[in-house]
Amino acid sequence: MTSPFTARSRALLRRTISRPERVARARREAERDIGQVEKLDTILAGYRQVALVQAGVLLTLVVVGLASYGFNPVPTLTLLTVTTAGLAGLVMGHRLVRLRVVAAARAMRAGLALVHRDALTGVFARAYFMQALRAEVYHGSDKVLGYLLLDMDNLKVINDGSGHAAGDAALVHLAKLVGQVMPGAIVGRLGGDEFGIALPGCDSEGALRRLAEELLRRLDRPANIAGRPTSLSATIGIALAPRDASDVDDLIAKADLALYQGKKAGRRQVVAFDPDMLGDERHRRFIERELRAALLMDELELYYQPVFDGQMRLRSHEALVRWRHPVRGTISPAQFVPIAEESDLIDKLGDWVLHRACADLDRLGTPVAVNISAAQLRRGDFARRFADVLAECGAAADRLIVEITETVPLVAGAIEQANLEALRASGIKVAIDDFGAGHASLQYLRGFAFDIIKIDRSYVANLGDNRIDAMIVAAICDIARSLDVEVIAEGVETEIQLDLLRRAGCSAFQGYLLGRPSPLAARQVANAA
Repeated sequence: MTSPFTARSRALLRRTISRPERVARARREAERDIGQVEKLDTILAGYRQVALVQAGVLLTLVVVGLASYGFNPVPTLTLLTVTTAGLAGLVMGHRLVRLRVVAAARAMRAGLALVHRDALTGVFARAYFMQALRAEVYHGSDKVLGYLLLDMDNLKVINDGSGHAAGDAALVHLAKLVGQVMPGAIVGRLGGDEFGIALPGCDSEGALRRLAEELLRRLDRPANIAGRPTSLSATIGIALAPRDASDVDDLIAKADLALYQGKKAGRRQVVAFDPDMLGDERHRRFIERELRAALLMDELELYYQPVFDGQMRLRSHEALVRWRHPVRGTISPAQFVPIAEESDLIDKLGDWVLHRACADLDRLGTPVAVNISAAQLRRGDFARRFADVLAECGAAADRLIVEITETVPLVAGAIEQANLEALRASGIKVAIDDFGAGHASLQYLRGFAFDIIKIDRSYVANLGDNRIDAMIVAAICDIARSLDVEVIAEGVETEIQLDLLRRAGCSAFQGYLLGRPSPLAARQVANAA
């Protein structure tokens, strides 16, 4: 017969694994049931004592009866048999019930332990990990602890390219390696690809860094993920208690700052918290807050830089967003766009640019190129929303060009590819911006659907002095011609560069020699002159 406590434990466990949001409630119910089992065990212990007393009383009565009435075989044997059977029944019943109670208690404790574990990786669930961490880190504690915040790099790429089963296998492999490298650590899964690792008693930043770097080395070794050898990587932020923080939330926040710096530096990094990072964080929050206000107040501007064809005829404009802050003055896009990409602001900024560019199309009289972030392309509804804006503004799709950085083909998954294909299918041209800036490869020219290549200005700047740069530009132009793809040279600043680029085979040109970025009003005056 299955104990009702065991069945309840299994039911709780099933509900908890299938519905993570019920973990807290399941834990409370499990602890309550354990308490009930322990109370029942106490009652049984009392029952055993009562049974022993009763047995003693029965034996005493037997002895007294024998002494008083003498030995009569039949009644005496009957009395002894009944007494013995009663005692045996009491003992066996007690043992049987107690064994069931003990088994139920063990099952409940096992179920409760599983409730505390992440169903996929086996490490602690977030709630229990935070509870364990708070027991080690608190105001007034004299305990030391090293904390590592780990974020797996490119899990989305694995999920999109090989399926979610492969992504799950990668997470399981990561958790296994953490256990091997840091066997005494408290490990918890904080999010989809984020893990917290606590090392009580460790107050050495150097030791934590060495452990983290060893973990990255092991992750880099190819492992069998979904049937193929795959190298993994992660970015790790480090913070120490009480050196950096004496509160759990503060400790995690500072490790997260270090992690953020690691991701900015290119991922696959181990970065320890530094107090200077707090200034960077305050600046980031300031930019985010002020940019949100600027979008609401319509305080941004679009500047347009002209693009000319080989006969020096105006063929298009590139829209470039500018921000004049009332206190800080001009804030470069290089400062605010990366911060916008970390929040929903990149979508709001992209929508603002597209609306304004569409509104200016007729006055510009040419197609307009708008820059699109990889973060925007990761939205499943991006192409639909883009088309909705064009319809709202009454703009024809063939008058828009979408510029993406060359890193997008490198990380593009199914969602990004679908968005770009939908844009091209509607008549919008796609251009790869800053081609050759350090991430791209010539294989993109055959493996990625686009219409325009924009050669990075670093090649153009050295064109007259560097023979290798000249050969690369010529090779790109030759391949582009065979693919029926246009080539635009960026950063043209001298007549010599313009002449060499024409000879190399570029079909269009953009740069300060031909026209600087300027607002629409100034451009209309210049065109009229």
